[in-house]
Amino acid sequence: MSVVEILDEILHPKSVAVVGASGSERSWGYSYTTHLLEYGFRGKLYPVNPRYPEILGLKAYPSLLDIPGTVDYVISCVPSNLVLGMLEECGQKQVKAVHLYTARFSETGRKDAADLEQEVLKRARKYNIRLIGPNCMGVYHPGHGMSFGYNLPKEAGTIGMLSQTGGGAALFVRLAGKRGLRFSKVISYGNALDFSEADYLEYFTEDTETTVITVYVEGVRDGHSFFPALRRAARKKPVIVIKGGRGEAGTRAVASHTASLAGSLKTWEAMVTQAGAVSAANFDEMVDLATSFHNLPPIRGAGAGIVGGGGGPSVLAADECEEEGLVVVPLPDEIRKELRDGGIEIWDWVSNPVDVSIIGGFGFTDLDMMRLMGSNENYHILIGRLNENVMFTLSRGDAADMRLKSTIEGYRQLKEEIGKPLLVVVSEDGSGSDQYGDLSGKVVSQARTDLIKAGIPFYPSMGRAARAARKVLDYYLRKDLENGP
Repeated sequence: MSVVEILDEILHPKSVAVVGASGSERSWGYSYTTHLLEYGFRGKLYPVNPRYPEILGLKAYPSLLDIPGTVDYVISCVPSNLVLGMLEECGQKQVKAVHLYTARFSETGRKDAADLEQEVLKRARKYNIRLIGPNCMGVYHPGHGMSFGYNLPKEAGTIGMLSQTGGGAALFVRLAGKRGLRFSKVISYGNALDFSEADYLEYFTEDTETTVITVYVEGVRDGHSFFPALRRAARKKPVIVIKGGRGEAGTRAVASHTASLAGSLKTWEAMVTQAGAVSAANFDEMVDLATSFHNLPPIRGAGAGIVGGGGGPSVLAADECEEEGLVVVPLPDEIRKELRDGGIEIWDWVSNPVDVSIIGGFGFTDLDMMRLMGSNENYHILIGRLNENVMFTLSRGDAADMRLKSTIEGYRQLKEEIGKPLLVVVSEDGSGSDQYGDLSGKVVSQARTDLIKAGIPFYPSMGRAARAARKVLDYYLRKDLENGP
């Protein structure tokens, strides 16, 4: 079997045993058992702990050998000194894969712990058992009822992730969830004792449920296999990569986190670019990029049409877009002619970015301007700005909410009509932090919800929207260059 076939079988177990399951809510054995129940695991679930006859309403077993049926997948929540004995039982039970949440191996920097880790690998290979980890959160696969955290979305989606950090993976899933993204699978792999980063990349490249691949890595076990795998993946799907341990302090943290070696940042970034993948500085930027690739059609040019905000925000929007590499194209003569022919008195005054305080009162809306820009060949990207402060200035109370709803519905229609990439800037939820109190938060939250339903990506600032758009553009330009005319 290929590594893709092996991983696909591992990620669809028919039975799971949690070794070290517990009735104590403060234990990870309790958490993993709870997750499998709450997320509706599709197979049989066996808690294993000799101290409990029952855990969370399920019969508990003293050992793996006492389980009457087959066990495909084991989650290990036992201390490291018990892992070898557990693997013996796994071998006798013909377990296919073990997720070692168990830590305190080579990441400690201790020779005895590193030696034990190698013994674990030898024992697993003796019985043809594949390992995820050790020192990792394991698998979040909502479509199969598997999770490593509370309050992660239960709906499946098309974003895949391989992550050397478990806590970071959970953070990213939650951040992305607030932007409407859902996941096919997330694999937290820790020390990568068995499967390498390249193996997981190969899997996600071929996984039909995954359209965008996200990667958090601190150090790779084998760069000779990782970068060719990254290149193959990026040719097929967008791949977004965060490199942890970029500075001196981060490099020290990497060593104690997953026992990886952090290499030269400049060399790393050059290789990621050459592979055709997209670098992200942090999880916030990764979310921006993932939602862009997920929601936008390919971006083929840098010309940006920007609408929304008052005078000062419009000036700053132009600066931020240019600083990120977009081109803020002046209104061409043909658009000015359309404005003049339409009886718009300020046809020679309005500019790009479009200041809503200028066009207001002339029987012409921000959506009308976006429609003109969207139908013009000079504009490849449209960016709308939704500012609840402006809405409250123009409207009283709940009328601001209605004004936002009307604008978002206009965006939805525009997206369908024009077909060009449309990005929207929405400020962070300021509920309780300004004079409008909870109403402000309600308006912003509803705007985000409506944009998600419309399939329109949104960003908390113009700079972040522009940065994401430029990186998405660069990705497609590289692909076009590789594919040729």
